[in-house]
Amino acid sequence: MIAEDTLWLIFIILAVSLFVLDLCVFNRKNEEITTKKAVLLSAFWISAGLLFGLLILFARGAESATEYYAGYLIELMMSVDNLFVFIIVFTYFGVPYKYQHKALFLGILGAIFFRLLFIFAGVQLLENFSFMAYVFGALLIITAVRTMMKKEGGTSMEKNIFVRACRKFMKVSDEYDEGKFFTKKNGVRMATPLLVTVIVLELTDIMFAIDSIPAILAITRDMFIVYTSNVFAILGLRSMYFAIRGGLSSLVYLKYGLGAILVFVGTKMLVSQYYHLPVMISLAVILMILTVTAVLSVIMTKRRKPEGSV
Repeated sequence: MIAEDTLWLIFIILAVSLFVLDLCVFNRKNEEITTKKAVLLSAFWISAGLLFGLLILFARGAESATEYYAGYLIELMMSVDNLFVFIIVFTYFGVPYKYQHKALFLGILGAIFFRLLFIFAGVQLLENFSFMAYVFGALLIITAVRTMMKKEGGTSMEKNIFVRACRKFMKVSDEYDEGKFFTKKNGVRMATPLLVTVIVLELTDIMFAIDSIPAILAITRDMFIVYTSNVFAILGLRSMYFAIRGGLSSLVYLKYGLGAILVFVGTKMLVSQYYHLPVMISLAVILMILTVTAVLSVIMTKRRKPEGSV
């Protein structure tokens, strides 16, 4: 067994090292990330997340490791759904490909900090107020219904409250000025669209956290497991975006699979006061839903191809 403080120290050192590796080795320059490089980086980040689960298995045992993998899969799937929002934001602001990684890197760096606050607050609420389990469970089921009924095509950035707020409180240039956050135009210091993009991504992730964190808290209230599974899932989000951005439209049943998972974990939280579902069963159900979603999406995509062919 490894002491709790030692586990936290190992995690912090590992996370910081991975960030430095990503910033100083994998992506030292502002340049477009090729699909091949993105796939390799995605494999690296997923492997890092899975290997950390083995460390938890060694340090804490099978139950904690199972909780970690269940939380990791939930956050990973919800993160894939977030990729559609990235596309909308980048398209709206016209962010060049070579600057998109920088925007995602800084957005996710902030997300890691804010999620720590959300997770701590969520755990404290559940530990001190038992009725919050019903609140979180109901929130997850409402989110599931909203996710499954969501219309295709995304949301217009013109109506986004974050975009309107940024433009109201700061002057924004229409030039990226080599990837800088601020520029001078006619002697006036202005924010570039890249800064506004990062702010919008950060605030949007905070909204996503309201949905995703209760989902993992339905699996476990162990703050170490919840936070580390969150961090390792979102660490690879940037590479995953560049790897599959062209094929996101083929994930036709993603919202239904995600909705099914949210209904499952929401129901699990609602009945948690009366019945504890083994974590291994939760992990098996999540894996089954992921598999069915992926298989049905592939089948439907193949059936659609001939219809568009000449």
